[in-house]
Amino acid sequence: QVQLAESGGGLVQPGGSLTLSCAASGNMFSIVAMGWYRQAPGKQRELVAQVTSGHSTHYADSVKGRFTISRLNAMNLVYLQMNSLKPEDTAVYYCNMRGYESMTGPPGDYWGQGTQVTVSS
Repeated sequence: QVQLAESGGGLVQPGGSLTLSCAASGNMFSIVAMGWYRQAPGKQRELVAQVTSGHSTHYADSVKGRFTISRLNAMNLVYLQMNSLKPEDTAVYYCNMRGYESMTGPPGDYWGQGTQVTVSS
């Protein structure tokens, strides 16, 4: 019943900027963390940025200083502001949410369908 929807991907030139948005819908008892992963063809999915319920953030070394993750808790929205984009940033970006659907049971991971980001001249 929980769904995540990403938007904001597209084609951008090197050095440009994009903002990705993720909206979570459905009933969620509590959210542990929300973040962004990316996957390029032939590569494993990797964590790009994450924000926890404790408001701490984590970034991949490759994007530190260029990407900023933010979260609007009341609406279960998470954003990824991407600046100074490089060709190696090209990938499908996936929104991720980890949390509990009820008071009991283990946490689960929820994924969006992905949005394509292409950085090319």
